[in-house]
Amino acid sequence: MARRWSDRPETDCAEMFRRMVFNAAVTNNDDHPRNHALLRRQKGWRLSPAYDLVPAPMVSLERRDLALTVGSYGRTASIYKLLSQAGRFGLSPEGARAEIDRLVAVLRQWRETFFACGVSPRDVATIAPAILPECFFFERPPGE
Repeated sequence: MARRWSDRPETDCAEMFRRMVFNAAVTNNDDHPRNHALLRRQKGWRLSPAYDLVPAPMVSLERRDLALTVGSYGRTASIYKLLSQAGRFGLSPEGARAEIDRLVAVLRQWRETFFACGVSPRDVATIAPAILPECFFFERPPGE
């Protein structure tokens, strides 16, 4: 979609990768194609702002699946899956890993941010299992 219609396909494809990483890192397992759109701008089409980002508590510690299949290994929400097809987003393996590392560094501060915004300790505890669980950091598929 972005490569074909976007006025800035490289920028929008990289942003789509970052959104995929974010969805995996926060267990947003309700991501679907209607959550990604292009908006008509004065100079052409651009990726719309992100929306409908909803972390969900995990069901399994060993495996989490996303709604969309992007890359190798199906819908598994782990680093090995995110890196498997980074080239489709115009990113080298090193560039993709740098994007993942940047997002993880920001997400590691989520509790402080939530508390600063007035989120209750109870709500923070409820959502905590969804954000950056151990299985997100798996570097290779199970069995390898």
